[in-house]
Amino acid sequence: MSVKKGTWVQIRNIVLKPEERTSKIPDETKKTPLYMWVKGYLNSEGNIGEMAEVITVTGRKMTGILEEVNPAYTYGFGENYVPELLKIDEGLREIMSGGNKNE
Repeated sequence: MSVKKGTWVQIRNIVLKPEERTSKIPDETKKTPLYMWVKGYLNSEGNIGEMAEVITVTGRKMTGILEEVNPAYTYGFGENYVPELLKIDEGLREIMSGGNKNE
């Protein structure tokens, strides 16, 4: 699936491979990689399952495997992705930083 530049997406990275994890965690946990998921705006057109670069709302560039388009927050503060909330966040950051939304 081709995804356009500027789309809100989620990428995934392996932070630690199983052999790099500490011995002080449960055996079941030691057998699995430690993953990091990052949400941001796609920096160039990409495809699900391929490497991609995103720019986070704080302006950081991150790379990883493109996993999801318009990801929802799933920790109980909302059911679905709401694009208007991102625009509100950007506007507030710009107002609070005196005009520079990446500060």
